[in-house]
Amino acid sequence: MKKHLLFNQYDKETLLKRVLNDPRERRVLSFYRYVNLENPREFRDQLYSALFGIGTLGRIYLATEGINAQVSIPEENYGPFRKTIDSFYPIKDVFFNDAVEDKKDSFLKLKIKVRSKIVADGLNDAQFDPSDVGTHLTPIEFHHTLSDPNVIVVDLRNNYESEVGHFENAICPDAGTFREELPIVEQLLTGKQDKKILLYCTGGIRCEKASAYLKYKGFSQVHQLRGGIISYAKAIKDHGLPSKFKGKNFVFDDRLGEKITEDVLTVCYQCGNPSDRHTNCANLGCHVLFVQCETCQKNMENCCSERCLTLIHLPVEEQRKLRKEGMHHEYETHHLTRKHVGK
Repeated sequence: MKKHLLFNQYDKETLLKRVLNDPRERRVLSFYRYVNLENPREFRDQLYSALFGIGTLGRIYLATEGINAQVSIPEENYGPFRKTIDSFYPIKDVFFNDAVEDKKDSFLKLKIKVRSKIVADGLNDAQFDPSDVGTHLTPIEFHHTLSDPNVIVVDLRNNYESEVGHFENAICPDAGTFREELPIVEQLLTGKQDKKILLYCTGGIRCEKASAYLKYKGFSQVHQLRGGIISYAKAIKDHGLPSKFKGKNFVFDDRLGEKITEDVLTVCYQCGNPSDRHTNCANLGCHVLFVQCETCQKNMENCCSERCLTLIHLPVEEQRKLRKEGMHHEYETHHLTRKHVGK
């Protein structure tokens, strides 16, 4: 495969048109595996060449510790996709987690990046055994175990994920990143080393590292939801059981969420009315992720504040100048405080 095919070369508008004009239905799925990749950069180019040819779109992260992927493929190419993945020994027979909802334009291009870790956890893996993970529970086992009044349920996702959907009675740490969350979780569980801990996240990958870390820290009964919320939602539907996960499952693609139940657990940051619609501020110097109802989206033109609304109407060159002068740093702080959105 020629080198120029190993990276995307088109702008977003062109990519969107190509996806929407393709008559084929697409399936969204995710997978991960902690496995030693001796040369992730070489693996990256080989994987890109193989997946590009069968219409794969999505986001894949590689590191020496493994792979983390969220992709969209043409429905008719599911078989070839499975065969292609299995042709790479390190990820042969990896479990595919099918999305609850498929959206054609969830991804517009294929992006495969090599990183230091497949999930930024801030941990020194040399200090403990990352393979000594907790006990995996099937979705149905997890569902029934939730009825035990003595278990402690911990959400291992970021605050903007858990605010729109979470399991009943779950501990939802107020953290903006997984790296920040682990020390908070450890602190919240201090003195509960002998309690039965149930961990969950979107697809299961964050639980792998977190469960091993908690076991290293002395927690003796660590359990985790196999396949995460995605697998749970499908299993509950297949078995006709009432979901103990309420609200929406946040996902990291253009959908920004999969509706699990009709419960709306949060409010619009601007007007305070019930809403679980995440959006990114239209001001590129801000781009904060926040909850905004349809009415405020229309009135504020997809902006999080009056200031951002003013800025998006400035000439493009002036907007670029302001971003270069460091205006975006103010908005980064504005994002982290969150409470200032809409002011």
